[in-house]
Amino acid sequence: MTQLAPSLLSADFSDLASAIKKIETEGGSIVHIDVMDGAFVPQITYGQPVIKSIRKLTALPFDVHLMVEKPELMVDSFAESGADWITFHYESTVHIDRLIHHIHDLGKKCGISIIPSTPVSFLREILPLVDLVLVMSVNPGFGGQRFIPYTLDKIRELKKIREENLLSFMISVDGGINEKNYSEVAAAGADILVSGFAFFSGKLKWERPVE
Repeated sequence: MTQLAPSLLSADFSDLASAIKKIETEGGSIVHIDVMDGAFVPQITYGQPVIKSIRKLTALPFDVHLMVEKPELMVDSFAESGADWITFHYESTVHIDRLIHHIHDLGKKCGISIIPSTPVSFLREILPLVDLVLVMSVNPGFGGQRFIPYTLDKIRELKKIREENLLSFMISVDGGINEKNYSEVAAAGADILVSGFAFFSGKLKWERPVE
């Protein structure tokens, strides 16, 4: 069943408690938390203290999406702050295999994310190791962007690889997910839909798409 993971990037940062309540009451299954460092992407969002402070507000799992350089230096502290899943970018570090195993050793689920220009083929060796693949359907760094159509092919490719190789990773899609396209993205193979602007603006009224 396709799950909704609203992104706090588009929430009112001055009232995250209300944002989390909205996620709980309007169909969200996961809280997607975009951590930006101002280097890997242009903006800076929030860090470990904020995540620790909101952890007590909900029992929903936190998927902490590290849009940062050298995530290997930060995963321990984000695990301690309350992350349930830690997702880092293929493009952000060198020793990916080592980092995946380290995140699992911390008792957390591990996700790998790719930006639109990174081919799915780059992930083939590590797909058996991860719990989640996050397909960026916009160029990361800002909320409210338009969905990039060719990323649908990447979702379909990942689904095919998963089926052919009997793998178990989930497929998450982040960027430009709205009331007009979420059913199409789910039909392509997405297990998790990350929506920020459309969800918090009230335009996306969540109903599980037909799969």
